[in-house]
Amino acid sequence: MNRPIGLALLAGGVVLLIFGIQASHSFSSNVSRVFNGSPTNQSVWMIVLGAILAIVGLVMSFGGGRGTRV
Repeated sequence: MNRPIGLALLAGGVVLLIFGIQASHSFSSNVSRVFNGSPTNQSVWMIVLGAILAIVGLVMSFGGGRGTRV
């Protein structure tokens, strides 16, 4: 039961990472980088949450479970 949920979390994490990386290279992020020295908060949060979701999804999908499998 954990494998489908893990795969969904992994896919969602990869999608968030892709959108976050694209958002960090956008015009508004470049303007924010000029004035603040960092990209917009939205792109940073998408990258961070995408990485967390991808890691959790990997562990749930391919990690060794404690349950017994037949």
